[in-house]
This record gives sequence, C-alpha cells and structure tokens, in this order.
Amino acid sequence: MRFSILFALPFLVATPAKAWGPIGHRITGAIADQNLSGAARAQVRRLLGAEDLAEAATWPDDMKSDPADFWRNTASPWHYVTVKEGDHYRPSDAPREGDAITALKRFTAALRDLKAPMEDRRMALRFIVHILGDLHQPLHAGGGSDRGGNDVKVTFFGTETNLHSVWDSGLIEQRALSYSEYANWLSRSITPQQLIDWSATGPATWVRESIALRKTIYPADPKLSWDYVYQHRVELDDRLRRGGVRIAAYLNAIFDPATPTSDMP
Repeated sequence: MRFSILFALPFLVATPAKAWGPIGHRITGAIADQNLSGAARAQVRRLLGAEDLAEAATWPDDMKSDPADFWRNTASPWHYVTVKEGDHYRPSDAPREGDAITALKRFTAALRDLKAPMEDRRMALRFIVHILGDLHQPLHAGGGSDRGGNDVKVTFFGTETNLHSVWDSGLIEQRALSYSEYANWLSRSITPQQLIDWSATGPATWVRESIALRKTIYPADPKLSWDYVYQHRVELDDRLRRGGVRIAAYLNAIFDPATPTSDMP
C-alpha cells in the first residue's frame, strides 16, 4: 500500500476510537455533496466514480476490519485529537503517532498533488471527508482522561453502553431516520449566512467548538433517556450540519482555488 510509505511514521499502539457511526458520517457526506462547487464535484466524480461522499465518508472506519497493520495500528490515531490543557489545539498536542490534524495535513497535500497515483489521491479524499466529520463529534476532541468518553459507562434507554457510543450513534439512531432523510431535514434548515460563516473556518475552529461542547455533555445521572436526548438534540444536529458544510467548503478550496477557506493546513 503506497500510503504505508507516505505515512511511514514511528507510532505507538493507540486505543482505537470510533467516530460518528455510519449514519452520522453519511449525513455529513450527503450534506457536503449538496454544497460542492462545480469544479469540486467534477474532481470528486473523477476520483470516486459513482461513489458519492456519503459512501466515501464511512470508508476509513470500514477498513478497520482489514487485518493489515496499517489499518489496525498506524491509521488508528487519525480519527481524533487530544487536548489535555486549555481549549485550543496546538501542534505540540499531537502525539508521536500523529492524530486527526496531522493526518489531515498529509492527506490534504496528497490530494493536491496532481502527480500522485490515483489510488493515493482517492484514499486521501476519503480520509479527508471522514476526518472532517470526526472533528465535529465533540468526544473526538478529548481531554485525555477517559478515552473520549469510552470509559464513561451509562445506560441509554436502559441499554448499557458508554458516552462515546451515545454520541457516535445512539442519539442519531434514536431519530429512526435514514441518513438521506436526516441529511435532507438538516440541509433545509441551513441558511445562506450559515453557509458563508461555517465555510470560512478551519480545523482550529472546529476543534475549539468540539471542546466547548464536550465540556457540557457529561451527564450527572448515568441513566440517559428522553431528557438527555432533548437536551442535546439541537447541538447534535448543529454539529452534523456544520460538518457537512465544512467538508464541502474544504474540498471546494482544494479543487477550486477561487474559493479558498481560511485556516487550512
């Protein structure tokens, strides 16, 4: 695999972390698909063929089942960041094995490299779509004390689980919507001003927002039910909307220099 060379970095074995569940990632991918520029849409189609961004968004998680060391170990830390002190991500926060921000920088460079093999650019595109979604899940900007909420045991409508899983999939699946229904509902509520405001930001802002939200979602009572769902539904939907809009804006900036975003790697 060519990326095993491109990303040949020393690494420590990291604890695997999930991301948005497949429905959450497909929602952000579907929203992104609706907001691509013409140039970006053409380039995405050239790289992915009939595969849309909703399908591409889950690929890095799907590949975790591959027994290759690249997927089981090397790529594992690229789904999250850890900020142990303060509310702002700093380059020094990245561990030796890398994290979502360092991976995003490398995949962005690879996608921009027109001389890179098509296989490498296709992988880069899929990872970028996925990582941007991950960075909008508040527990993917963890504080380093509880594995992004994986160690916080809760029940969700009576089922034993953990807080990370509730935010990955529990809150989303509780709506009983397909990813396309959910994405369309959210897309209809995005205003033109939000498209402008959200598109003008980059990874530092996304992580800062996730940290701020993460600090508010730890429950006092581990028995989570309707009260918790209603308390955080608006915030969940907001993160999915922003994630989708920003995936599109990020790709637009890569493929169409006339529409740059600020704070890009």
